Amino acid sequence: MKTRFLLLFFLLSLLGASAQTTQTENDPTYYVSYERYITGRYYFSRKYTSFDLRSLDDGVRLRYRPNTTLNMGIGATYKWATLNLAYGFPFLNPTGNRGKTRYLDLQVHNYGRKIVIDLFGQFYRGFYLNNESLRKEDGTYYQRPDMLVQMVGASGLYLFNHRRFSYRASFLQNEWQKRSAGSFLLGWEIFVGRGKADSSFIPSPINDATGIHAIDRVSFVETGPSIGYAYTFVFKKHFFATASSNVSLDYGKNLIYTDEGIEHSESFSPNSLARLFAGYNSDKWALSFTFVHQIARISSNRDAIASSLNTGNFRFNAVYRFLPNRKTRKVLKEVIK
Repeated sequence: MKTRFLLLFFLLSLLGASAQTTQTENDPTYYVSYERYITGRYYFSRKYTSFDLRSLDDGVRLRYRPNTTLNMGIGATYKWATLNLAYGFPFLNPTGNRGKTRYLDLQVHNYGRKIVIDLFGQFYRGFYLNNESLRKEDGTYYQRPDMLVQMVGASGLYLFNHRRFSYRASFLQNEWQKRSAGSFLLGWEIFVGRGKADSSFIPSPINDATGIHAIDRVSFVETGPSIGYAYTFVFKKHFFATASSNVSLDYGKNLIYTDEGIEHSESFSPNSLARLFAGYNSDKWALSFTFVHQIARISSNRDAIASSLNTGNFRFNAVYRFLPNRKTRKVLKEVIK
C-alpha cells in the first residue's frame, strides 16, 4: 500500500514539474525578481500530519499527533529550481514521553508566477494523544505505536494578479515585494488517504463512558474546485506580512470501518488550505517565518461523527542572495535545463 502511495506522489511530482510555465513580465514597481541570483537559505522546519476524530453528540474530540522532529538545514533556489536538505539533530530533539514516530513526509510547494502547485505525501506510524485524563502518573502520554496515516494529495491554484502579487517573495525569497498587493485564487485539488490501527481509534476509557462506536480504519478519495484570496501587506518597503486562504468543495467517496461493519459514504465536504508568512526582505538579505496548514475532511453517514487529516509545516528562514560567476551559471544551466 505504501508503495502505491509513493508511486502516486511521484507521478503527481512529475505533473507538477511539467506544469512549469514560461515567466511573465511583472510590474517592477510592486515586486522585483532575483532569478539570476542564487538564493541561499539556512532554516529550521517542523512538518506534521495529525488525525482528528470528533463525536458531536458526546462533545469528544481526539487529536492524534505524531512525534516529529525539529529539523535544521540549508537550501538554495536558482531560477525555478529549489533544493533543501535538513536533518533532525538529537540536540534539537530531546527524548520526550510522547513515544516514537516513524515517518516520511514529502511536501512540495511550487510557487510559480501564475500557478502555485502543492504536493503532499504523508506516511506516518506512531501517534499520541495530548489528553490530560489519559496521561500516566509519570507524565507519559497515551500512545498508539500501531496507528498509521497515509495520504497523497495535490492542488493547483491560478493567481489572477500575478503581475503585482508574488508568492515567491514571501515563501522562497527569490523575489522582493515592495508594495502591498493581493490576488484572487482559483484551482483544483485531489486527495487519497487512509488511517488504520490494530484496534479502535477511541481509547477504552472514553469509549466505555460515551458508547461511541469503535472505529479502527478510514479511507477516502476526494476532489473538487478551490477558490481563495492572498494578500501581502508591506510596511516601509522591507517588512511584510502575507495571509492566504483558499477553500474547496470536494466530492468524496469514503469508507469507515466500525464495530458494526463498513460504512460507505459519498458526499461533498469543505476543505481548506491556509498560508501565513511574515518577515523582512531586501536586495540581499531576508528573514521569514512561514506556516502552511492543509485540512482534508472525511465525510461520514453519521452526522454526529467527524474526522479529518491535518497537514502542515512551520519554518524559519535566513536568506542571502548572491550572483554566481560565469562558470557556476553554466553548470546550473546544464543541471536545471
